Amino acid sequence: MSGRKRSQFRLAGTRSGDGEIETTGVEKLLAVVLAVFIAIGAVWTYVKLDDVATRDSPSFYLPDRRLIDREELSAIEHHRQAVRSVQGARSDRRTAIRQLEIRREAYRTALEANQPATELQAEYETAQARLASASRELAAAVAVEAQTRPEAADAGQRLTEQRQDAAKRADDDRTRHDRIVFVLRLVLLALMLGGAYLLLGHLRSRHSRYLPAALAWVGATAVLAIVMAADYTDSYLKFDEVGPLAISIVGIGLTLIAFVTLQRFLAKRVPARRVRRGECPFCGFPVRDKPHCEGCGRAVVADCSSCQRDRRVGTARCGFCGNA
Repeated sequence: MSGRKRSQFRLAGTRSGDGEIETTGVEKLLAVVLAVFIAIGAVWTYVKLDDVATRDSPSFYLPDRRLIDREELSAIEHHRQAVRSVQGARSDRRTAIRQLEIRREAYRTALEANQPATELQAEYETAQARLASASRELAAAVAVEAQTRPEAADAGQRLTEQRQDAAKRADDDRTRHDRIVFVLRLVLLALMLGGAYLLLGHLRSRHSRYLPAALAWVGATAVLAIVMAADYTDSYLKFDEVGPLAISIVGIGLTLIAFVTLQRFLAKRVPARRVRRGECPFCGFPVRDKPHCEGCGRAVVADCSSCQRDRRVGTARCGFCGNA
């Protein structure tokens, strides 16, 4: 009777048969909610790592004044102004030609009709003078444009080369930046996964009621791994070939380490579980109160090293003296 009463006093939330922790529905729900919030924080940190890596990186855009000197910029600007002046002079000359044609036709019509044409003649002569002035301005603008063209062409060629070099440097900086971000994110994932497995093993070994919290951490880490894999799978970088593979290798390695560690821990507890179930600690065959196992023949009862009385093999402590 006393033995039955003592068996009723066990750790809350554990099974008396194998010592495993039972989880209630409310705890599972809280674990899911906790996993969601951990995943939100992890994804936020994942995104912010890009800003951390960008903080010390150089600017990807350089203005023209930082690529060539002031004289070369002035040569390019003077040539541009000369081109605009040529375009404006050509437009003025076309306008002057149209006005001259209109005045000429009006003056000719008046002469053929023997009508007074003094005023029309003055307008025609004014249009001729305006066309001559527009032609001189066009010729001067063309000369200036031709004069500024060689120096501007040399400066423009050098500016193009400098822009290409700057673009190449920007691409290199961007690639280096993205590499740093990828490594930081991979380290974040590895730390979260390793920490989750360590916490899971620690709580498991102590039969803690907070085991669902560790499982929530593992689930949130899995969500982060999926986000990172999707991000770098659809990336415009070359990481789309190696990024997901690296994530997979890290995740598989840490998971296998955690799995092997858990199996070793469980293997140490197998004899005690079998003893609690009345089985042989070596092969699991029912003992039936015999000193030797009927399955493997090995001794299941041995002398206690402290009190020399009979003690079941595989138990943590002696049932008579209580020593380990």
